[in-house]
Amino acid sequence: MSSLAKVLNLISRAAPQDGAKQASPPVQRNPKSKPQMVEGGASKPIRVLLADDHPVVRQGLSYCLALNQQIKVVGEASDGQEALLKAKELSPDVVLMDVEMPKLNGLAAMELLRKENPRLKVLILSVNRDPEYVLRILRSGAHGYLLKESSPEEWVRAIQAVDAGETFFTPDLTRSCMNQLANRTGEGPHPAQLSNREREVVIAIADGLSNKEIACRLDIGVRTIETHRERIMRKLNIHSVAGLTRFAVMRGMVGIPGYSKEGFA
Repeated sequence: MSSLAKVLNLISRAAPQDGAKQASPPVQRNPKSKPQMVEGGASKPIRVLLADDHPVVRQGLSYCLALNQQIKVVGEASDGQEALLKAKELSPDVVLMDVEMPKLNGLAAMELLRKENPRLKVLILSVNRDPEYVLRILRSGAHGYLLKESSPEEWVRAIQAVDAGETFFTPDLTRSCMNQLANRTGEGPHPAQLSNREREVVIAIADGLSNKEIACRLDIGVRTIETHRERIMRKLNIHSVAGLTRFAVMRGMVGIPGYSKEGFA
């Protein structure tokens, strides 16, 4: 049974029967979490906005997160545009964002949210296990990547981690992806084939920057960046941004949150 199915089953079983008194939900606490304090010494709950186009997913997440007094779901959004509006209106601490949504996808919405409020934490929620896809998420600026099939306990840990300024990526998934990519890379191209400037461009591409943003970072023209990009792809025989990102990670030119050659932090 999938995690989502378990959640819905839990909701069904938790519904009070006729004449039965509804029990208060148990409180789950993470001893490592550092809740914010408000006047009087009481802890301030983490304010969370749920953005997913499937009502059943939002219902399951909302129910499970409500079991933890350190988290408060302040709103829901069914598409990327609504997520932008709700984020402005409600000022959440963390946005739990699906990727595949109508009107505006989760990554585009995240980019806009980060520009408007750099301190806002975005935790990506997805079902996608594809290694190249996960790498793009890891380098996109998201504070975390969580599978929808993860347990409710892992959802809570992820939200608490990113709210505390840390990153959270489902460990088993990320380790599996890195192993697959390492096996597929083999000998392949090497950074020594590139000039110093070309290496800087590859790193910027892996960081998810556009040509214009790379030009600003390196203080050179956009057309020059385009020329470097074409030359890099020709030298390495790599013809996609995902491929360049994988190359940069596997060759140690860039890192990913929580990962080192010795394993995960």
